[in-house]
Amino acid sequence: MNPKSSLTVQILWSILSRVKAMNTAIDEALLVESLRAGDETAFTSLVEKYHLSLVRLARLYIRDGAIAEELAQETWMAVLRGLSNFEGRSSLKTWVFTILTNKAKTRGQREKRSLAFSDFENSTSDSLAVAPERFNDPAAEKWPNHWAAGAAPVSWAGIPEEIFLSGETMELISQTINGLPEAQRAVITLHDIDEISSQEICNILDISETNQRVLLHRARARVRQALENYLKQEH
Repeated sequence: MNPKSSLTVQILWSILSRVKAMNTAIDEALLVESLRAGDETAFTSLVEKYHLSLVRLARLYIRDGAIAEELAQETWMAVLRGLSNFEGRSSLKTWVFTILTNKAKTRGQREKRSLAFSDFENSTSDSLAVAPERFNDPAAEKWPNHWAAGAAPVSWAGIPEEIFLSGETMELISQTINGLPEAQRAVITLHDIDEISSQEICNILDISETNQRVLLHRARARVRQALENYLKQEH
């Protein structure tokens, strides 16, 4: 692709992104208006869309499933009570998820198990994304700091798709995510499972964009390493 064509594609992508953002804002404004008018169908649709995600988010703070469900229910009650005060400074989704996060944090403190927002901000040094031994020594004469022989990630291009979609593989991914440091688990769950945007995650967890990127990268690296080890054994 020549530079001129590349620039045209970038401009087109920018325009389409802005149109999508405008349409999303319009749709959300209509939804909020319907909710404030007491439209039960609109509220039911909102609950169906986000309830499971709220329970997952609560369980990042509270491991007890029953309590997580209870917190999600309390969040919906708070949404109904607070709609008249929703000013739209954040997206509706961010607002709802932030209500849940605050409730889960308070409940966690009461249960003597709480993950403070400051823990997220200070957790970028809890683990390395890739084991140092997979790289050549920085003082090596040839390829310093590059992948060591046989240590580079292996392409998965030839592996059948059904292997990745199997129940055993899905269970491995789930177990790996559950075993991550809590900050990493929170970010990868919100981003890759609940499909929440990076900016919304920063707002919900009250962390910087840089920290969010680091946590997501390290979490994904851990999941990829687990899959790599599994695929080596099986194939």
